[in-house]
Amino acid sequence: MLRVSALFSVPGDAIAGAAAIGRRPNAGTALAVGASLCLYEAGMALNDWADRDEDAVDRPHRPIPSGRVAPGAALAAAGALTAAGLALAARAGRPALAVASGLAATVWAYDLRLKHTKLGPAAMASARALDLLLGATATGTAAATGSGTAGRGGAAHPAPVGKGTAPASIPASIPASASPYASASVPATPRAALPAALLLGAHTYAVTSVSRHEAQGGSTVAPLAALAATAALGAAVLRGHREPARSTTATPDRLPLTAFTGAYLRTAAPPLLHAALNPSPPLTRRAVGGGIRAMIPLQAALAARAGAPFGGLAVMGLVPLARSLARKVSPT
Repeated sequence: MLRVSALFSVPGDAIAGAAAIGRRPNAGTALAVGASLCLYEAGMALNDWADRDEDAVDRPHRPIPSGRVAPGAALAAAGALTAAGLALAARAGRPALAVASGLAATVWAYDLRLKHTKLGPAAMASARALDLLLGATATGTAAATGSGTAGRGGAAHPAPVGKGTAPASIPASIPASASPYASASVPATPRAALPAALLLGAHTYAVTSVSRHEAQGGSTVAPLAALAATAALGAAVLRGHREPARSTTATPDRLPLTAFTGAYLRTAAPPLLHAALNPSPPLTRRAVGGGIRAMIPLQAALAARAGAPFGGLAVMGLVPLARSLARKVSPT
């Protein structure tokens, strides 16, 4: 019921969000990951509860219609996981709790009301975009309060510096934007993560549009549109590359960015093409599963695009786990 193979598509949201605001992952990022995992699984349990009558006809093997999970237990699990996710977000600060509350409300609205309406894909896209913004907000709050990694190193509280001078430990020839002092003292605003959130949300919108046909199949337009969106998103990620401001020299992260974007296209595009050529339920479900797994290299590409190639590599480490579990537990 919890689709654990899809769970590996969640942590990368927070890492990409942290990279988008120019921060290294910290304690706030970890809390955001925990909150996201709880809210994601809450949505999975709630989805099965809300679709129990439909699944009894189309997918009787699902946990609730097959009798393996009681409807009340699924609803209780959704409530408990939502509460746990909000509690973790609250520990990351009030701004993070506000974003997580919006995310939780979007998840519940999607499962209970919007899923089978025209607003369904937009609601799901909003949820994924909010998840990335949750990582950015929690990371930025932790950095600002000195509870993150930067704070422990003392960079969040630089010594006073006179006008036109640089700290004694940093050569005056290094630009202020390249110093750890500058990067830690400049407030990190979640607004900087909006472009990355919109790109991830656009991918989610495309995948969700295809998923609406996974039970009956028959749609060629949806996978073709999603295929076009995938190509456009890959090009947009590559165009948006920038060198990290915190480095004194240009880092060679163009190669990982290209590799991660290529992995994204290879994961998402072929199943979509197959579903467009033969829109049967099995191939449509495979296209949806590929779209879910493709979120991982997309998150890695977004991190590298923001100047955090090592964060992207860490996210890519989740790919083998997701692929291995997907063979045993379907992500759809």
